[in-house]
Amino acid sequence: MAGIDCEAVDPEVAENAALLVSELVTNAVLHAGTAIEVTVRILDHKVRTEVGDRRPYRGLVPQGHFPHATSGRGLRMVEQLASRYGVDTGEDSKTVWYELWLDGGQPPPSGWRSEVPASSPTRTVTLVDLPGALYVASQQHCHSLLRELTLAASTGQRSGVRPADLAVAHDVNNVISACVAAEWEWEQQPSAAHFRTVRLPFPADAGPAVLTLRRVLDVAEEAARGERLLSLPALPQNSALSHWLLDQLSGQLAGGPPTAWTVMPREPSASPLEPAAWEAGQVTTSGIPTIAADDENRIIAANGSAADMLGWQADDLIGRRLTTLIPEHLRKRHVAAFSSLLLTGRPRILGRSVPIPALHRDGRLVPVRLFIQTQETADGRPVFVAQLTPRTVIPAASPGPSEEGSDEVIEAPGGVREAGGAQQAGEYGAEPDDDEATGSVRERRLLLLADIRDALSAAADLKEGVQRVCAILSQRLAGWCVVDLLSDSGQLERVCVTRRGSGSLPAEVGTGKLPVLTENARGPLGRVLRGAGPLLLSEAPPPHQSGTLLDTHYVELFERMGARSAVVAPLRARGAVFGALTLARSAAEPPFTEEDLPQVADLVRNLALGVEHARLYQESRQIAERLQRSLLPVLPDLPYLRLAARYAPSSTAAQVGGDWFDGFVLPNGNTAVVIGDVAGHDLDAAVAMSQLRSMLRGIAVDRQEPPQEVLRRLDLANHSLYREATATCVYGVVEGPENGPWTLRHSSAGHLPPLLTTREGVTSYLEDGMGLLLGMDPDMPRPEAEVPLPPHSTVLLYTDGLVERRDESLDVSLSRLRRLTAALAREPLDVFCDELLIGLSADSADDIALLAVRPVPAPDR
Repeated sequence: MAGIDCEAVDPEVAENAALLVSELVTNAVLHAGTAIEVTVRILDHKVRTEVGDRRPYRGLVPQGHFPHATSGRGLRMVEQLASRYGVDTGEDSKTVWYELWLDGGQPPPSGWRSEVPASSPTRTVTLVDLPGALYVASQQHCHSLLRELTLAASTGQRSGVRPADLAVAHDVNNVISACVAAEWEWEQQPSAAHFRTVRLPFPADAGPAVLTLRRVLDVAEEAARGERLLSLPALPQNSALSHWLLDQLSGQLAGGPPTAWTVMPREPSASPLEPAAWEAGQVTTSGIPTIAADDENRIIAANGSAADMLGWQADDLIGRRLTTLIPEHLRKRHVAAFSSLLLTGRPRILGRSVPIPALHRDGRLVPVRLFIQTQETADGRPVFVAQLTPRTVIPAASPGPSEEGSDEVIEAPGGVREAGGAQQAGEYGAEPDDDEATGSVRERRLLLLADIRDALSAAADLKEGVQRVCAILSQRLAGWCVVDLLSDSGQLERVCVTRRGSGSLPAEVGTGKLPVLTENARGPLGRVLRGAGPLLLSEAPPPHQSGTLLDTHYVELFERMGARSAVVAPLRARGAVFGALTLARSAAEPPFTEEDLPQVADLVRNLALGVEHARLYQESRQIAERLQRSLLPVLPDLPYLRLAARYAPSSTAAQVGGDWFDGFVLPNGNTAVVIGDVAGHDLDAAVAMSQLRSMLRGIAVDRQEPPQEVLRRLDLANHSLYREATATCVYGVVEGPENGPWTLRHSSAGHLPPLLTTREGVTSYLEDGMGLLLGMDPDMPRPEAEVPLPPHSTVLLYTDGLVERRDESLDVSLSRLRRLTAALAREPLDVFCDELLIGLSADSADDIALLAVRPVPAPDR
């Protein structure tokens, strides 16, 4: 040491020096595994620290800066705190160093690059469609597992991995990171939608080491799932990518061909192998009620539709636990399932449509279908995005990630994926003169019109359809697309804004209510909404047109889009204008011309027609929803007999159907319970169902006859009124005094047998009393059966949608139902019903109705 006394060093500098040297020594222990030499010198107003090892062939691998990374922070800390840093490599050693300058001078630039001597022959390995963010997340997880195994081994703990294998695994994992980092320069945090084909010069003899790494990681994952490690297990997509990466390396080193990541198969219940890039704007602009939560179970985004449905303001939900929206009787299940996902990495309901109740702010339950998918932040953290659609609404599929070099991918008819990006011939500007090229342009126009119609017809609601259309138009016709719609009350609302390219929209260019349309509006939007157009704008609207708030707002929109030309066209239906479409291009794109107006006119006619059909469909669907809700009965509240019921329409079929349940008290004090199913999944089936239910109630209350006689009279009435209508039904009567004992007398018209589950979990199907379905032969005698009901036993009446599955025998389905009811035998009746729906009804191809009945003795009430 020379030049400065050690005691004269500033305490903060000394603290930084100690911190940084500990990081570099830890890296050397973990990654070099050789003897280490540490040197600290104070010279010329600087502190210089050197950490040397005997592995010159293992270059440093900066991991980049990701806020939630669990490894790779050491070199980043050196970059942030040191005045200078670098690495020197010799023939048999490597030295990593940094300097802390004491005089505050401006040091020259630093870096970690060095010439690393070649250690062995290499072979090129091609990783086709390597996903950016998912790779980062997967490698971070691998580093965490290996580091924890190494630290555990240093304390003498047994991990199930031999020390020699752990050293090999750690070594080759560093080689993989170094090779990918060298070939793929991370200029910024990679997005989840960023794919790239990477060619790696990889050590030709490393195949056995890669297989060892795969085995070690499998053991570590099993330990993490068993909670024997602090690290959480990998989520399915991270684990799948790690396996694919290692299989590609070992397979290609052995002479096999490459296989692209994007063509790898996956389990249907797993999340997409490359989740969509997380953007809060996707939630807030969605027309479907949507809520997003992070991996700490906190809500991080919610749109107005979801908040309104559950009685909240969207901003009030941010930061709250997700359990705020979950009924109390399902909270333990949710916490257990969420913890299980994080602790095991195994999903249960991700990617499935599950009917459950959500909790309204006022305490009532709102029946919804829950559809959860994962998205990915830039640094690989999962975000869970849930669509809470009303039970009678079908959830829309989420758009998939785009390929590299494209801005967005649109699913076209027949599964063809058409991406935006580079301008195609004939996409902009006038049509070419060549006949073949002209035909190609016409084909593209027809395909564009077809895609618009498909986008509208496939959407779950009007806003969702408009957003899909805007996405198509901003990719293939204009840089920007804006749709404004007028409500029946005259309120103007901007329902969609999209632009070509990735990234979120500027805060000033969003959706929402617009200023009032008045007769004084002279700008392009005001003129179009009063019937003019299509209007061709070759430049920004002049300032003198900003006569009203709406005009001023539109001029500001034009400026914020950076538009230099645009077409504004009215959306008309039944002779009235109900909205406007704006297509805009920037100065970097060919301007719109007169030749574009006929195509835009065709587009707006098709768009207007589709929007009008969507509006009419939405209105009819709302009517159907109200009808369906009106047909669901209110069950009696009895002290000695508990009843609970659930109804969930199919996630793929019509909004109303023929499934029904009922429960009511007869004049003699007994309780009638009913389950039924009319053939069909349409409004006719719902009407026939409502009439059958009403007739059965009338017959049962008026006659108070045995169940088989009630069904015979119902069949006779049905045959007289609807000769071609068929239906199944179970009619039962629970008899007995308030304190028991109780019996169930029942008769079935071709319906699935009721299931009796005792409190001890013993199950039996009540198969006696089975007869022909309604509508076949009203003169055929009907059987009846009687069975005792033990206290706290549960009788389950259900329709076939709960159990029947395509390509599965009914015996298998019924056995599964028995196992589940046995496991739920002691649960409260609401939990019993909800768990059945969650466990059995995801993606059911049929409607589901179920009714559970449970007698309760007086001391247990």
